[in-house]
Amino acid sequence: MNLSDSRTAGQPAARPLARLSAAEAVFNAIRTDIESGAIPVGSKLSSEAVLAQEYGVSRSVIREALRSCTALGLTVTRTGKGTFVVASKVANDLTLGQYSARDLTEARPHIEVPAAGLAARRRTPEELETLRDVVAAMSTETDPESWVAMDSTFHATIARASGNKVFASVVADIRDALAHQSETLNMVADRQRASDIEHQEILAAIEAGSEEDARAAMARHLEAVGVALDSILNN
Repeated sequence: MNLSDSRTAGQPAARPLARLSAAEAVFNAIRTDIESGAIPVGSKLSSEAVLAQEYGVSRSVIREALRSCTALGLTVTRTGKGTFVVASKVANDLTLGQYSARDLTEARPHIEVPAAGLAARRRTPEELETLRDVVAAMSTETDPESWVAMDSTFHATIARASGNKVFASVVADIRDALAHQSETLNMVADRQRASDIEHQEILAAIEAGSEEDARAAMARHLEAVGVALDSILNN
């Protein structure tokens, strides 16, 4: 059974399940069924293996989709027991690993904006080359999971390039949460290409050695992320 003929998948997908949109399509299908009541609160979802067979995708795609359902507060996964529907509407805040979206939105500007400014002054040639390589690869990456990993690398590299060990340590600590955030925003708010452009602007400022421009570019990026998060929570 694939996405288009699954009984619990909602309406048929408007486009084929290419790798780029597979997790997004599965996520949207499950979310629609939960919010419409087709999959009621208290229900246990089928196992990853069964869902993968039903939707005609890999288990990694199912895991991506379920992580976003959990981030939105629609489901909870209990180790050894499975994934259960716990709400029929999006929560007031997103759960992103051990932090919430609100935690990240409030904290990141105080960490990553000054880190970007310092990186413009202190980055080594090796760090600059890493940033160039990551940004170039992200702009052509079609695998969502790989893109999210590179997004985390981009932000972590800037923190290290700041030369401030506190900034580097904090960003390393929240790296998993940042990955969950990027993954969810890409699926729910279609942020990937916009982020690519914003990353290019941050890189250009760091490359030019402009502390002011680097701070401003990072601030714009984080503001856009915050707006996207608000659109999800207030949808």
